[in-house]
This record gives sequence, C-alpha cells and structure tokens, in this order.
Amino acid sequence: MIEANSHLKRIQPYKPGKPIETVVRELHLKGDVIKLASNENPLGPSPLALKAMRQAIRESQLYPDDNCFALRTALAEKFGVQPPEIVLGNGSVEILPQITLAYLGPGSSAVVSKGAFIWYKIAVHIAAGELIEVPMKNHAHDLRAMRQAIRSDTKLVFIANPNNPTGTIVTRDEVDEFFRTLPDHVLVVMDEAYSEYIDDPRFPDSFSHFRARKNILILRTFSKIYGLAGARLGYGFGRREIIADLMKVRTSFNVNRISQAAGLAALDDVIHISRGRKVNDAGKALLYDAYRTLGLFHLPTWSNFIFVDFDRDSQTVFEGLQKRGIITRTIKEYGFPRALRITIGTEPQNQRLIRALKKVI
Repeated sequence: MIEANSHLKRIQPYKPGKPIETVVRELHLKGDVIKLASNENPLGPSPLALKAMRQAIRESQLYPDDNCFALRTALAEKFGVQPPEIVLGNGSVEILPQITLAYLGPGSSAVVSKGAFIWYKIAVHIAAGELIEVPMKNHAHDLRAMRQAIRSDTKLVFIANPNNPTGTIVTRDEVDEFFRTLPDHVLVVMDEAYSEYIDDPRFPDSFSHFRARKNILILRTFSKIYGLAGARLGYGFGRREIIADLMKVRTSFNVNRISQAAGLAALDDVIHISRGRKVNDAGKALLYDAYRTLGLFHLPTWSNFIFVDFDRDSQTVFEGLQKRGIITRTIKEYGFPRALRITIGTEPQNQRLIRALKKVI
C-alpha cells in the first residue's frame, strides 16, 4: 500500500459552510433556505460581472489568457502598482499554498494566530513547514507576541485583517510598529479579504509598507463585496521578485476565462459596491441591537459577519437554526466551541434570523 508523505497527517481538511442543496437534501426542508454561513454577498453578484460572464461563456472553447493581462492591467491602474507586482488565483485561498510551497519546507517555520483563518495552518503543513501558533488577545491578533515568536528559521507570518472568524482588526499603529522591527528574512502575508467593507482611519495602510519595499504580500478577493465567491477569483500584491517566485508554483490557466471577465467588469461596478456597504452597515446595526436584547456576547465587526457566543455548545443553536432553514457556521476547529460565525444578510434575512434565534435560545 502506498503511503502519503508523513507531514500530510497533520492536515485537517478545510470544513466549508454547508451548501443550501446539502441542507435541503439532508433535512428534507421545504420553502426558502438562507445561507448565513460563508460570508457571501447577500445582494448576489455584480450585475456588470454577470453581463460579462454571459459573454465569456460563449468563448468557453478557448483557453483563458494565462497571464490575465487585461485584469492585471486594470488592477495595476486601480491600486497604483505595476502588473508584474500582481498575482491572481482561483480565489485568494489558492495563493496560500503557493506562498508556503515557495518559501517553506522542513526546517523552516511560519507564525500564525490561534483562531485565525484555518487555511494558513493547512498551507504551512502542505509545505512541511513548522507551525508556530500564538494566542490571540481580545479575539484579535497579538502582533507584539507574534513578533516575539519569530525565530531565525521563520520565513512567513500570516495576518488576516479583518480576522476570520472573529471580525476583529489590528490597527494602523500596531501594524506600523510590527513592521519597524520585522527581520528582513520574514515575509508578511496580509490577508485583507474584507477590506472593502471598512471606512475607518484606524485600519492599516498596507500599501504604505508595500511602497517602502517591505516584505509584504497583500491578498484581496472578489468573493465578498463583489459577490463573486462562486467564480473563484483572488489576487495579491507584492514586490515583483516575490510574485515571480509564486508564478513558478502555480498551475497553468488557474484563473478561468469567465472569472477573468467577471473580475474585470466588477472592478467598475461602484453602484454594487456602494449598495453592498450600505446593506452591510444597516444589517450590522440591526443585529448588534438584537444580540444585545437577547443577551448574547458578540464582537464588533469590521467585516460582513459577526462572531456570536451562546455560552453553550454552539452545535445545538446551529442545528436549531438549520431546522428552521437558516445555515450558519460553527467554528469549533478555530478554538471557539460556543460560538457561531453568522453572515450579515439583507434586512428580511436578518429579521428572519432574529425571529429564529428567539425560538432556538
């Protein structure tokens, strides 16, 4: 019997939020089922992206542009960088193992927070690197402790900002202090999947460190504010030599033709982005008030989801909501057995969630 590499035994496969189709099939549900589990945009995809995808489907017999020239050029113009400083992926999550394969291996380590996005751990183990986990402080990254955890063999530090699944941020001052003493041999992966939802002067300017030629790779995605989670499209910014390293370990044609067209169109859909922010802000205020009324501990969020602690095993709440046609997300594997991560939906979805919670708890 052939055996897999021993370091793969450390990997616990990623557990996504349950698809609507699976819940309907398993529970024999009838009627509308809403998914508040995976932080998807409740408004759906960008209308401009939908139009572009319909056109691109007609050319599906053609391979995509492997260099993603048009999308790279548009991203470069939007963010004030050069096209060789951009990497694109089948979702930003695909870029994570590319990073670890490029820079980690046996005898090297990466620093992450306990309670941070679990794919960082998976990516480190894929590359047979050593994982250094640092406890969080007030449900957020403790950058001072993470800096102290860096060793001579540390190659990578992963920082999700805002953090998934807590929705917390590290501030501009904290990040600036962290970079001031960062060793030259360490690359910081700053994962900003939810950054478009934030309008707060305390949020770090990661591009200031990029422009200062620091060892930083900034990840972004089309999955959240643009509503293209199903299209699988993410991107990152880094110095061209870092991007060149990542290009050596990626799969050819990893970003399909339809997704490239969608991303290019979605970048210009300022109306959709504005609507998404307004719906999210209104939903946040409504749910904050409801959670306070219900006596539920919850964290202020800088994202499109809220961390809610139920002071009991969250599985019972999860199952109670699911029976009522509402899918949420348990986060036990992140170290939070009593909490759910609940996406902010439209007002009707949020109101339905509140009614269901009153019955379940």
